[in-house]
Amino acid sequence: MNLKELQDISKIVRQDIIKMIGKAGSGHPGGSLSIVEILVSLYYEVMNIKPEDPRWEDRDRLVLSKGHGCPALYSVLARRGYFDTDELATLRRLGSILQGHPDMKKTPGIDASTGSLGQGLSVAVGMALGAKLKRKGYRVFCIIGDGEMQEGQIWEALMASIHYKLDNLTIILDHNKLQIDGPNDTVMSLGNINDRMTAFGFDVYDVDGHDFDVLIKTLRSENNAGRPKFIIANTVKGKGVSFMENQVGWHGKAPNAEEVNKALMELGGEI
Repeated sequence: MNLKELQDISKIVRQDIIKMIGKAGSGHPGGSLSIVEILVSLYYEVMNIKPEDPRWEDRDRLVLSKGHGCPALYSVLARRGYFDTDELATLRRLGSILQGHPDMKKTPGIDASTGSLGQGLSVAVGMALGAKLKRKGYRVFCIIGDGEMQEGQIWEALMASIHYKLDNLTIILDHNKLQIDGPNDTVMSLGNINDRMTAFGFDVYDVDGHDFDVLIKTLRSENNAGRPKFIIANTVKGKGVSFMENQVGWHGKAPNAEEVNKALMELGGEI
């Protein structure tokens, strides 16, 4: 796809996120809006998938460890053809296939149930190790949050991925620098992430998480033998909606009807 097409899809995904969370009356808009380009890059340009066969054994896997960002993933999956886009309006309803956090037993295209922060990367490490043991060629991608990186289990999983030489694993950090309680540096600083991941033994890439050209090139690049990839994707929380951008308060708050309309006007969507 060309850049304009990818940008248009991203705008539609952002519109979906606002509509979904607004209709549900709850959800996490900030961290959903920040990962849109990452997910569009993966599902439209990078990952080897078959939407018509979500459980295809040789598919590439995606683990959204920061599971509260699932409205973005749901929109991309629907737009990619995993399920009908009408389902998006049922977010967080009782009995819906689209729950508040990803559920692999309910939603076509979800490879791992996530939401308990810190655990998804361990799942991704297990998937990548399983592929090695089965001599399968599929790759595993895992999106983590920077607030989530304060969890001890994340660091155990990072060590395991290096120890087992999982060069079929790519970890993507949604580095929007904000979490529910405030800026990362105020809550618990992560220090120099690039230096720390390099010291661990990762091939580290520090990129603009909203730049399709750089994202796709980095995600497509071959991992060096025996080395997992760690991508620091610098993003803006609430990206695309002016009054949500870089605002801690929009981590887990749904927009009201007036705010939904204002956001959709900015995104060029129908009100």
